[in-house]
Amino acid sequence: MPWIGPWKGKKTILEKFLPSFGSNFKTIKWEPSDALSKDNTAAFFGKMIGKLTKSNKKTEEFTYALRVKVKDGKVILWNWFEDSYAVSKAYHNK
Repeated sequence: MPWIGPWKGKKTILEKFLPSFGSNFKTIKWEPSDALSKDNTAAFFGKMIGKLTKSNKKTEEFTYALRVKVKDGKVILWNWFEDSYAVSKAYHNK
């Protein structure tokens, strides 16, 4: 999947990651279930379903977790965790 990997720097994220992700994955369901925060860190958990534009196939429902850190009103860390296997299966139409 072309958007997987470490992405560093605002320019790279805005010019490479977001266009690649946005043209390949469409969110069908986004259902947060839990949110926790302490100081400048928050964590979110939930379920989602996506549609992969390459294969036109939906993923099965899968869980996600997100950790975010904020400083001076700006996101300085974004860790996204998902069932990449489910997304890869749909991407490759399997």
